Amino acid sequence: MAAQQERKLAAIMFTDMVGYTALSQANEARAISSLESHRDLLRPLFSKHKGREVKTIGDAFLVEFDSALEAVECAIDIQKALHEESGVASNAPSVRIGIHVGDVVHRQGDVYGDAVNIASRIYPLAKAGEVCISRQVYDQVSNKVPYALAKLEPTELKNVFVRIDVYRVELPWSKKTDLREGPLPADRIAVLPFVSMSPDPNDEYFADGLTEELIANLSLVKGLKVIARTSIMNYKKREMGISEIGRELGVGTIVEGSVRKALNRIRVTVQVIEVSSEEHLWASNYDASLDDVFAVQSDIARKVTESLPGTLRSRRAPEVQRDTSDVTAYINFLKGREQMYAIMEAPLRESIQSFQRAIDKDPNFARAYLGMAQSYLSLALRGHIAWEDSLETSRMLLNKALSLNDGLAEAHAMVSYLALMSDDTIEVMEREARKAIELNPNLAEGHVTLGLVNALIGDSKGWVSELETAYQLDPLSTRVIELFTGALLYTGRDAEALEILRKTEHVDPLNTHRFFWLHHVIKGDFGAAHIEVAELERREPKWEFTLLAKGYLAGLEGDRATAEAMISALEVTHKRGYARSSLAGYIYYALGDMDTFYAYMQAAAEDHTLRAQDLLYSPQFTTARKDPRMREIVESTGLRMPEGFWD
Repeated sequence: MAAQQERKLAAIMFTDMVGYTALSQANEARAISSLESHRDLLRPLFSKHKGREVKTIGDAFLVEFDSALEAVECAIDIQKALHEESGVASNAPSVRIGIHVGDVVHRQGDVYGDAVNIASRIYPLAKAGEVCISRQVYDQVSNKVPYALAKLEPTELKNVFVRIDVYRVELPWSKKTDLREGPLPADRIAVLPFVSMSPDPNDEYFADGLTEELIANLSLVKGLKVIARTSIMNYKKREMGISEIGRELGVGTIVEGSVRKALNRIRVTVQVIEVSSEEHLWASNYDASLDDVFAVQSDIARKVTESLPGTLRSRRAPEVQRDTSDVTAYINFLKGREQMYAIMEAPLRESIQSFQRAIDKDPNFARAYLGMAQSYLSLALRGHIAWEDSLETSRMLLNKALSLNDGLAEAHAMVSYLALMSDDTIEVMEREARKAIELNPNLAEGHVTLGLVNALIGDSKGWVSELETAYQLDPLSTRVIELFTGALLYTGRDAEALEILRKTEHVDPLNTHRFFWLHHVIKGDFGAAHIEVAELERREPKWEFTLLAKGYLAGLEGDRATAEAMISALEVTHKRGYARSSLAGYIYYALGDMDTFYAYMQAAAEDHTLRAQDLLYSPQFTTARKDPRMREIVESTGLRMPEGFWD
């Protein structure tokens, strides 16, 4: 007897959970848990809009509606609910939905027919978080839903032999992250901070270390543009979706993962995600001995590049920098590097101790010497030790690192930077900066130092250009933002500078308000400048630039008592480093005490703390540049500006 069947007109909706297959391969337990939560969220919405769940197909739903409008309204509610959930949980799933209306046949609790087949071909045209509908659905709902319906480019649907026009529902919350406004390049990659799953919370350094190592390895792949570590660490424990991160960084590919370290074993999970679709391009697990960490890193870098779309997959990642085979030395190196980025004196000194333990285990560990040099420089930059002590020690350590491995791009960039602070020539600074970029074009610090070289030889366009490249590679680095926006302000590109400052205020509010203050001072808007001073005082009253801003503004307004109080504060709180000589001198300049100003600048030149780019380019010092004493001070450092610069 033939099976009983019923034919009717119905709207068919397919929902697909983006990236579920790759996720299940990487972490089956997490995938199952995510799928169960996903189903619990969607099923009440089907019922609310009178939808009938026909069946599930893996992570997908097939749902039938009597009305095309009810199907579309249900789809919109689903995407709205998932969007709201993504604001709470960074690992909330994304869904793409396709809807078609037509004849279906009911048989034994299932549905069949062209409507089902066409709906199943429409949903793949939707990206994560989108709803796509056929022309037949569009005709029934176009004047009934409150959102625009955008027609997609004509596309052939597999095994569908008639043309079907497809439309996308323009959801309002998607406009903020609409990647179609400017396609994100797949060759721009961000490696998000690996999540530490280790039972010991003190092992978090290991996850951060592997993140930085993968960034370093991918940075050496020719043709890729890899976001630097300083920007990436802004996303540590920050709940943002993949699309939002991709848009903020301007990357088309994201790598994320987790690390579990227990005794002598490691488990690493890695996923490569295409930002525009949030599809998983590749995912894998690694269970290995700690002794195999270098091999794991090499394989991950290789597999990541092989997973990239198009011709990018032909790129080859180099072998991991295995400049030590001693795992204990390597562990101490990772611990040292974790603390190397600190501000306070204690962790910086602890980082030096960790690097020293690494060197004790392996005296030929080049990167451990480099790390120690960076920690000593940070101690001086933070005012914890004298400049001269830092310069001497850092240069000795860098020479040792480069004698062991001349291919360390970071070491060459640091040598270039230290040349600015010492008696080395501008030629040394330029040579080392170019060497760093040659070794690693993705090294933002190399472009920063080459930009400073250009500034110091009078090439303002080259200065801004190199800093712009650094900003593209490290867009959330406080140092890069500071230098780039300063260069833009000094070269008359205020609008661009202010746009960047507003966009990155959440990263570095102090420098944002500092440069807002500078902009207002340059424009002569002292009232607005006072507002920025008050904000700086509220946030960090003893910061050297807070003291400068308050003292400089007081000097311009003739408030000598306040200006001198700020000079005294700089003398007391910043006995070492550039703040005492340079910034205190700036306040004397605002007071109109030119003799004392030039005396302070001469002292800064002798201490190798002269802020030459300020004096050479800032509109603040236009008058000072007309005095022969300024040229003498600048040239005493070995700088020679091009003909006509001082005219």
